Amino acid sequence: MSIFTLQSHSFSPVLANVHSYASELFEKDSVLGFFTNSVLVALVVLTLVLWFARKATKNMTLVPHKAQNFFEFIVEFLYGQVEGIVGPKQAKLAFPLLGTIFIYILVSNWFGLLPGVGTIGWGESTGFLSVKAAHDPLLRPPTADLNATIGLSVSAFLVWLYLTIKEVGVWGFIVHTFGPKGGLKGIMGIAVGLVFLFVGAIEIVSIIIRPVTLSIRLFGNIFAGENVLHTMSDLMANTGPVGSFLGSIALPLPFYFMELLVGLLQAIVFTLLCSVYIQLSTTHDDHGHEEEHH
Repeated sequence: MSIFTLQSHSFSPVLANVHSYASELFEKDSVLGFFTNSVLVALVVLTLVLWFARKATKNMTLVPHKAQNFFEFIVEFLYGQVEGIVGPKQAKLAFPLLGTIFIYILVSNWFGLLPGVGTIGWGESTGFLSVKAAHDPLLRPPTADLNATIGLSVSAFLVWLYLTIKEVGVWGFIVHTFGPKGGLKGIMGIAVGLVFLFVGAIEIVSIIIRPVTLSIRLFGNIFAGENVLHTMSDLMANTGPVGSFLGSIALPLPFYFMELLVGLLQAIVFTLLCSVYIQLSTTHDDHGHEEEHH
């Protein structure tokens, strides 16, 4: 068994040989049985992000150096976007998580496009330092692992719940979700109240499944991108050494640019949806109070 490979040489006309789950790097019964290839890359990405943040903010000056200038640009830009959605008050509380999630997802998505990620690993040996197919890759982007995307979604959901209860309270959330709008009274008020009660029940169901939709959307898009790149790399696998080598470089190249865009869009979509969820639940319904005052 060899640990290194350049590309998979097997070909499937339907789907590339990419697992939808992460592979353990140690025995399942050992203390490090939880340590998978996606956990390894997650730690690498986290280390890179923390290292750059530390480097950019260690010796901050009034005239910023290149790393500080780039880091400040990213933080100020992201903060402005979050503040424009959730408002100045909630931005101070929500930005640390939302900004971190965006940067982490973006770096994880793009890290998965580096040569060797997903193509270096263990498999059936075909010679010195080569295998027929990397069935168990050494490196796997964490956003292509459903466990990681679920963890991100649950973290965002818990912060949403905390900010919502902190801002409007439990009763305020119930009124905001189930309470009728419009200030109607009498029979029409009862009818509208029943309608909003039904709408509130639907809203509760949608809130419960938010972590599921967030995690599956992110995982599905990144996993699909992996399959596209692997499939295009293997299209000319049976055309000889030269044709196989050239095909593994030329054919997937246009899709790498597409996956760069997909990686950015998925980070934006995930963070944007989390911001919108916070904004919707922490906005006070002042319209009813104004009608009562008049």
